[in-house]
Amino acid sequence: MSESRKAVVVGGSLGGLFAANLLLRAGWDVNVYERVAEELEGRGAGIVTHPELMEALVAVGIPPDEAIGVAVEERVTLAQDGSVLARRPMPQVLTAWGSLYGILKKALPKERYHNGYALESITQDDNEVQLAFSNGHRDQAELVVAADGLRSTTRQALVPEAKPVYAGYVAWRGLVEESVLSERALTELFPYFAFGIPPQEQMIAYPVAGLENGMSPGKRRFNFVWYRPADEATTFKDMVTDASGRVWMDGIPPPLIRPEIVAQARQAAHDVLAPQFAEVVEKTENLFFQPIFDLESPRAAIGRVALLGDAAFVARPHCGMGVTKAAGDAMALVQALQAHASVQEALADYGRQRVAFGTFIVGHARALGAYMQAQLRTPQEREMAERYRTPEAIMRETAVAPSNH
Repeated sequence: MSESRKAVVVGGSLGGLFAANLLLRAGWDVNVYERVAEELEGRGAGIVTHPELMEALVAVGIPPDEAIGVAVEERVTLAQDGSVLARRPMPQVLTAWGSLYGILKKALPKERYHNGYALESITQDDNEVQLAFSNGHRDQAELVVAADGLRSTTRQALVPEAKPVYAGYVAWRGLVEESVLSERALTELFPYFAFGIPPQEQMIAYPVAGLENGMSPGKRRFNFVWYRPADEATTFKDMVTDASGRVWMDGIPPPLIRPEIVAQARQAAHDVLAPQFAEVVEKTENLFFQPIFDLESPRAAIGRVALLGDAAFVARPHCGMGVTKAAGDAMALVQALQAHASVQEALADYGRQRVAFGTFIVGHARALGAYMQAQLRTPQEREMAERYRTPEAIMRETAVAPSNH
């Protein structure tokens, strides 16, 4: 394709940064518009890396030997009393959202990234896409990459039938500074990718890079994801109701979670989790939860617009593939653009590939989450879901690329 063709990326999170960096390196004139006005760097939680993610980082220009996370060698499952139920060797590199964001943002020229630009409308014809933002800014491009996440304004405009579906449970999340953990937690929990399987629930936790990508002992952090059932009409509705009475069924902003909801979660941690996990939850300053959704878009390309990452497909976090999938989408998009004479042909090819892959990943993650979803259903469904309840099965399947099983 000829150089300096104009592209716009809507959404400046990890998927948008992968796309922007790869397009820039492929000769495109790229600008990124991020809705949030302030810097995103301090956001997010832990990320599991996979080979495909590392390949995308190399393609962006990140040296393959650059340290991006904390390496662990082994997985463990802890009983409620804190003893070890099972172990499994599995080397993996674990990083934090903020670390990857900093690396990818640094790779993109500053003048190409714009904060505080919320997309208001998007239209297109055969030649270009027109974008209007809420601050009055207008732009047009030959290619638009919609990387604006689960609540994608672009997807809602172009593929309105694709909507997130609540899965029946939530994930409590948090990051704890290594320096505040007890000797027991540092010895028995911190070096591992660790699991807990109390009845009806599931906990996974692992070390990640600390602030400013700190990876030396004492500078790292510990990340956890704690799955708990929450009936949509009762428990969940109460959890997403803020102090003013407003209900956020599509996910409550963390600062608006009522203090008593957080206090209940901390108490529950002591009631049902191993002591090492309970300590981590107790010491998390910014404890928050996210509802678990499935999202499948029937199309990942509409004319000159490509849906990328969570804007197209959201897989439950059990498979740990969200960021890797977004990076893979960006790689596939640029490869398709290089292989075809026109943007529309390239995007049609991209759409076919990524809809098939996205559908597979969502289905795989749904299977991994079957146990959690079954908690609100029939005894037969709970029994069927038990296949993912043994420590061995959970450690083998969770946060592992499907091709690596």
